[in-house]
Amino acid sequence: MMKGLRGAVIGSAMLLTGCVAMDVGPINTQTHLPQPPSPDFIPDSGDDGSTVIGLAFSGGGMRASAFSYGVLRALDDIVVDEKPSRRTLVDDIRMISGVSGGAITAAYFGYRGRDDYRDFDQRFLRQNAESSMRTSISPANLSRAWNGGVNDLDTFARWLDENLFNGATFSSFRWANAPIVWLSASDIYNRTPFLFTYDTFAALCSDLNALKLSDAVAASAAVPVVFTPVIITAKNPQCGYQQPAWLKTALRRDNVSLRLQAYAQALDSYQNKDNLNYIRLMDGGLTDNLGITGFVLERAASSTPHGPLSAEEAVRLRNFVLIVADAGRGQTAKWGSTMHGPGMMPLMGAVVETGMASSVRDELDALNFAVQEWSGKLVQYRCGLPLATVRKIRGTTAGWDCRDVHMVVERLAFNDLDPALEAKLNNVPTRLALPVEQIDELVEAGRKTVETSKIIQEVVSGVWPKGAPRPDVQLTND
Repeated sequence: MMKGLRGAVIGSAMLLTGCVAMDVGPINTQTHLPQPPSPDFIPDSGDDGSTVIGLAFSGGGMRASAFSYGVLRALDDIVVDEKPSRRTLVDDIRMISGVSGGAITAAYFGYRGRDDYRDFDQRFLRQNAESSMRTSISPANLSRAWNGGVNDLDTFARWLDENLFNGATFSSFRWANAPIVWLSASDIYNRTPFLFTYDTFAALCSDLNALKLSDAVAASAAVPVVFTPVIITAKNPQCGYQQPAWLKTALRRDNVSLRLQAYAQALDSYQNKDNLNYIRLMDGGLTDNLGITGFVLERAASSTPHGPLSAEEAVRLRNFVLIVADAGRGQTAKWGSTMHGPGMMPLMGAVVETGMASSVRDELDALNFAVQEWSGKLVQYRCGLPLATVRKIRGTTAGWDCRDVHMVVERLAFNDLDPALEAKLNNVPTRLALPVEQIDELVEAGRKTVETSKIIQEVVSGVWPKGAPRPDVQLTND
């Protein structure tokens, strides 16, 4: 009997601490062929280029996916031109980024394009992506959690591939007049954002175009414990990799953005750190819950006053609006009114949300500062151009005003809404499946924040916002 009891105990211990078969990757394959770097500039628009819209979709599970989709649909309702064809603000989107739940919406827009993204509502928002996941409390799942995470690539990533992205890879982002798409996760070894860009994958000697969208999105949404880390192989084959100029500069100089320098050091480690064979990716919200890393790093890495816009885009530009769709929740705790509590689980949640809220505020302040600094440099660049150059790009100098450029960050969030609706949405959990009623409310909330945004309406009407600072730059167009 004692032997039988001892065997049962040993068996239980093995079940709880031993190996449970998991599909953990890696999601990339390496090549000995040199890989292309990221483009210096975002793609030029197919229109006059006077308005450039950038979108950043935050994390927050299905809540973020639905809210950001509502923002997209509202932008699609704003008609900016009827001739020679009907155009909406969606046609002016030149950059779109996302993290976690927001990455799903951003990736789907990049995959399907301006005309076909609208079925996202039926294909994802109203589906139950959690049906693919392990959600029960069982010995096997406790063992998985203990060993790194309950769900692997065979759950959510596979569901996305089969039900939403249809096996598509990053090569599907390359269509006529497509915006640049930035998806991000977190490199938990280097403690930095991980951007799915050509520069990143060139450093890994991997072909980004061959990477499945579903795997990148799953990495961006890989909440710790709920998911295992997503693995990237970095075994450093010789592929003729050459570090781009911005990376060399960031590694060499002290007076560069710390964020850019940390990212450059991470890419350098993929090539030059001997004991780094595998990179582990987790939820992008750990390092950037607003999804703004792509733009911030591209701007910081630029060697020109106008990047990531091309010289031609810089001359044509009148309005640049970076819209941050923030589906983060406000305070909903009840324990503030009592002397007792919170308990362990609410306390852990409060600690995480406190850190995240503080980080989001810092990110928004830094983003606003970066855009305003960029605005000044861009105006200075425009006002230093010879009129012959302006004429060559615009076709005419009629109406040219080098200072006539408006650049702004517009954050759309639940606190832009009616207080009762804000309180209701703050209680929507961070899940990958929600009731239809909540989906409808979130989509409508996204629409409403666009419709009530004074900045967006002023851009559409072509009126410079009252009180907005205009850089004081002397004309040098001689």
